[in-house]
Amino acid sequence: MRERLLLFLIIAVDFCLLLFVSGTLSVSYYEADTFFNANNAVHYLIRFSCGFFGQNDYALRLPFIIIHILSATLLYAVSKPLLKRETDRLITVLIYVMLPGSIVVSLAANGAAFMILGTLLFLYLRQRGNNLAMYILLIASLFLGKGFIVLYFLLFFYAVNKQDAVLMAVTLTLFAVGMYIYDFDIGGKPRGYFVDTFGVYAAIFSPLLFLYFIYVQYRILIKGGKSLLWWLSFGAFIVSLLLSFRQRIAIEEFASYTIIAAPLIVGVFMNSFRVRLPQYRKSHKFFALLVMFSLILNSALVLSNQYLYVFVKKNSDHFAYKYHIAKELAAELKKRGITKMHTDDKKLALRLKFYGVNEGGEFNLERSAIGDIAIIYGKTTIEKYALIAR
Repeated sequence: MRERLLLFLIIAVDFCLLLFVSGTLSVSYYEADTFFNANNAVHYLIRFSCGFFGQNDYALRLPFIIIHILSATLLYAVSKPLLKRETDRLITVLIYVMLPGSIVVSLAANGAAFMILGTLLFLYLRQRGNNLAMYILLIASLFLGKGFIVLYFLLFFYAVNKQDAVLMAVTLTLFAVGMYIYDFDIGGKPRGYFVDTFGVYAAIFSPLLFLYFIYVQYRILIKGGKSLLWWLSFGAFIVSLLLSFRQRIAIEEFASYTIIAAPLIVGVFMNSFRVRLPQYRKSHKFFALLVMFSLILNSALVLSNQYLYVFVKKNSDHFAYKYHIAKELAAELKKRGITKMHTDDKKLALRLKFYGVNEGGEFNLERSAIGDIAIIYGKTTIEKYALIAR
C-alpha cells in the first residue's frame, strides 16, 4: 500500500509539473503544421483536445502528458517480472519521469509518445500471454506513425531468435507494408553524424546515466538475461548508431525504444549493489548519488529552459528556441488590437495563426533590432519585432 501511494505521488507531481511547464512553451512550426495541415493520428488527437479545451498550449500538450503518465504506469507494471522488489520498480518510474528525453516527449506534440505507450502496452500484453490483443495492437500501430516501423524491425529479429513463426510473419509483413506506406529513409551518402547522434543520446539520458546505459546493454549482451525489453532498447540503439554513419536520423524514432530501458538499468545496478556486503557498497552509493544528481540537474535545465538564454551566444542556438516567442508575440499583437498582419517568415505566420493572429491587414511584421515589440525571458531579450504600415 505504501509503495502504491508513492507511485501515485510520483505520477501526480510529474503531471502537475509538466502541465505547468506546458504553459511556458509556444507552439512550434512542426506542431502548428500538424495542427492545421497534417492527416495523421497526432493531428486528430490535438484537434480533438483543442476543440474540447480551447485552442491553447495546455490543450495542445495535455494529451501527450496523459500518454506520458499512462506510459509511466505501464512501465511500473512491465518491470514487475524484471524487478521483484516494489522499491526498485518505484525507482524505475522515478528515473523514467526525470529523463530529459521523457520530459521532452511528454511536452512535444508528435508521435514519439504513441511509440512509447504502444511498445509498453505490447510488452505488457506479451507478459500476460494475451496474444490476440498483442497482434491487434501491432496492426493498429501501423496507422499511428512511421516510428513503429523500427518496432516491427526489432521484433522480427527477436522472433527469429526465439523461433516464433507467428510473430516473425506478422512483424515482417507489417515492416514491409510500413516501408511501402511511409517515407522511411535509410539511404544516403556517409556524412558522419555518429558523434552528433551519440551527443543527442547523452542529452536524452543525461551524460552519466547514458554511460551506465551503455554498460548495462553490454553487460546483458555478454552475461545473458536478454529480455524482450533488452532486445528493443539495445537493438534501437545499435541500429540508430549504424544509420548515423550515413545520415542524420530522426532520433525520436529510435530513442523512444531506448528510454524505456530504465528497468534494465535499475536491475543491473541493484543486483551489483546487493551482492556486496554493506561495508563494500560505498562506491556504489557514491556513483548512484552522482548519477541522480546529474539526472536531476539535466531535468531541471530542460524544465527551466526559458532562463538558459543567458548561457548561449546566439539565441537561435538554444535547444528550445523553436518552442518560444510565438505565444508572447501573439499576445502583444492582440494587446495592440492587431489580429492580422503580413510577414515574410511563413513558419512564424503559421505559429501565430494558432493563437488567432492571421495573415492580412495593414501591417508588416518584421524582425528588427530597433523594433518596439520585445520578447524577453528573465532579463534576456530574445527577439525584437517592428510593425510597419503597408
